[in-house]
Amino acid sequence: MKKNSSLFWLVVFALGFLADFLFWKQIPGVNFFLYVTLVTAAAFALLMWNGLRPHRATLWLILPIGFFSASTFFRAEALTVFLSVLLTLLSMALLTVTYLGGNWMRYTLGGYFRQALNLLGSLLARPVMFASEMAKEKQAARFRFAPVLRGLLFAAPILFLFGGLLASADLVFEQRLNGLLRWLSLDNLPELIFRLTYISAIAYALAGVVLHAASQSADEKFAEEGKAFIAPFLGFTESAIILGSVALLFAAFVTVQFQYFFGGHANIQMDGYTYAEYARRGFGELTAVAFFALLLLLTLSGISKRETETQRKIYSALGMALVSLLMVMLLSAFQRLNLYEAAYGFSRLRTYTHVFLIWLGVLLLATIALEALRKERAFAFAALLAAFGFAASLVFLNVDAFIARQNVRREWNAKSADAAQLDAAYFTELSDDAIPPLAQYFADEKLPRPLREKLGAALVCMQIQREDSAPTSWRSFHLSRAREDAALRSVAEELRAYPIQDEPYPASVVTPSGVNVYCGYGWD
Repeated sequence: MKKNSSLFWLVVFALGFLADFLFWKQIPGVNFFLYVTLVTAAAFALLMWNGLRPHRATLWLILPIGFFSASTFFRAEALTVFLSVLLTLLSMALLTVTYLGGNWMRYTLGGYFRQALNLLGSLLARPVMFASEMAKEKQAARFRFAPVLRGLLFAAPILFLFGGLLASADLVFEQRLNGLLRWLSLDNLPELIFRLTYISAIAYALAGVVLHAASQSADEKFAEEGKAFIAPFLGFTESAIILGSVALLFAAFVTVQFQYFFGGHANIQMDGYTYAEYARRGFGELTAVAFFALLLLLTLSGISKRETETQRKIYSALGMALVSLLMVMLLSAFQRLNLYEAAYGFSRLRTYTHVFLIWLGVLLLATIALEALRKERAFAFAALLAAFGFAASLVFLNVDAFIARQNVRREWNAKSADAAQLDAAYFTELSDDAIPPLAQYFADEKLPRPLREKLGAALVCMQIQREDSAPTSWRSFHLSRAREDAALRSVAEELRAYPIQDEPYPASVVTPSGVNVYCGYGWD
């Protein structure tokens, strides 16, 4: 960054002001994707202009950065957006700490932790260190501000004169000028101070990120050739007893699962359980057991001594047996979840858990493979890929649209009136992503009338909610909202048969059959 430090500071402060321009008083939309793209491009330009070219392996991180930042622009479901933002920032952090070295695929869990601490330290201290170093090299730079101040003083009366004349010549320009003067008034002083403060904080943090990539990302002390994060201290006998006893407990549980659960519907009823009760009681606990058992295995792998080849083989065998039993337990949890969804339909939490179980199973298979290949230290990279896969699956699945489709189909295909009861009020809690499939089903004349009226009332309620969060400018433009607008316009004529009653609170919708439906408060 020493090639032109003034340009460096100009760019990071411009990015700080750009953040204010894109996000201040704006709802999420295309602004996050644009900002991430511009920040990444500016950082690459600064580094490469100073002769610092990225490692080829680091360039792979551009893919998750681009994909997950763009996901916030065409998906509106809350967890999908949150994970997309989180993994975008994580990928950008990985790009920062491995810009020159390219070893992000080789980190252990301890390596990730050390690099996070190093990056945090750079964010806090490196911009100050860089500014101090540049000041020493260019001691005369402080005098360059005097001509700038004199130029501003001379320009002020000239701008005042010409501004007044131009304002008199054009009413629109006069309005804009008066708006700018009101914005700069003392009434807005607290807001201006706050905005300048966070703009400076963003610029400072970005400066630390770029400086870390320039000066610290080639350090390979944390590579796999180094020492373990924590030296093994637990004896082989102790760790083998722990793994063996847990494996025996899991084996006993799996035996029961084969006898009662995998044996079929009659076995469960014989003990007085219904499918839904059995499922609701089990899948959450089994998921937690699988997660913590995997954590136990990883912890023991890091702290256990395996001094001979025989000990290593025994430990690997116990670990693979434990993971194999966990796979069977995950299958049980997955089937329980299927029963629960068949009884009550899909919700966000059930859909998240469904996808999570699949990726946890993939991670368990990767753990078995790494243990067999003696590549246990690569687990951190496998876990990172599983996290990317889980978040990407939510993006491709389109969670809220999936829930809407599945629950409507479940009601439509019900064999009797009591076979399924659509909780259409739940649709009002979903994001804009659910509107296109709901509108598509609502427009289908083959849909049973009671079900169609439920969907119509839900769409009107969702339309009321959307009016409170309408975008204020192009910075908040969202592809999902644009699709939902088009879907609502396609059924606007039919929805006029569902009048809105604003009083008394809360708002309600009256269906063509005369049923009064309260938006978000359930169905009478």
